[in-house]
Amino acid sequence: MKTSKKQLPASQKETLLGALKKRFEKNTNRHKGIEWASVLAKLEASPEKLWSLDEMESTEGEPDVVGYDKKNDTYIFMDCSAESPKGRRSLCFDGDALASRKEHKPADSAMEMAKAMGIELLTEEQYRELQQLGSFDLKTSSWVQTPAAIRKLGGALFCDRRYDQVFTYHNGAESYYAARGFRGVLHV
Repeated sequence: MKTSKKQLPASQKETLLGALKKRFEKNTNRHKGIEWASVLAKLEASPEKLWSLDEMESTEGEPDVVGYDKKNDTYIFMDCSAESPKGRRSLCFDGDALASRKEHKPADSAMEMAKAMGIELLTEEQYRELQQLGSFDLKTSSWVQTPAAIRKLGGALFCDRRYDQVFTYHNGAESYYAARGFRGVLHV
């Protein structure tokens, strides 16, 4: 069980670190030139980031290292599950969209859930970068960060991969579908 301070109990921390290490070693193409020992040192020094990674893991996002940000000296984790994380689907885009629904409201919104998890939705650019590492969202789609001008008019953006191409689409921000969720990014 998680503590209220966004820190994991020791046993849960060890389970998470084991899963992250196994995924890291299995998918070396995602993080060429990055050593697990360096990532582990950052993780152990960041209990709140570990908590967020556990949230990503528990919603079936399968987070993995996809790069290193030299400027900020952080490792970049993204959800690398084949499809949009199962525990983060059937969500409208944001809190305003959720509040605007009069009936048949989803349980939450992508933006609010990401905030509660301590992560951010991928940008369209990050989504496209992720797709360079594999084929993701072949059957599902994922909300992505949306420019304020589009959101002001009631819309939101989402992406998927079909026909071996990455597509960006729009939808009303209040819409939600069983096959649409969101992918997150976390800097550690």
